Amino acid sequence: MGKGDRKTAKGKRYNASYGNSRKHNSVVGVTAPVTAKSVTKAPAKKAVAKKAVAKAG
Repeated sequence: MGKGDRKTAKGKRYNASYGNSRKHNSVVGVTAPVTAKSVTKAPAKKAVAKKAVAKAG
């Protein structure tokens, strides 16, 4: 079990991957990325119907 074994922490470090054998802990003092904010979209603009003008005559 050495560098090529992806199930060990040494193998995870060699392959630059994270998993159950090599937990990826965040640095103390650094906040987690902000989750997506709930954005309210403006209602879609509706086409204004033109009024028919009655012709006099």
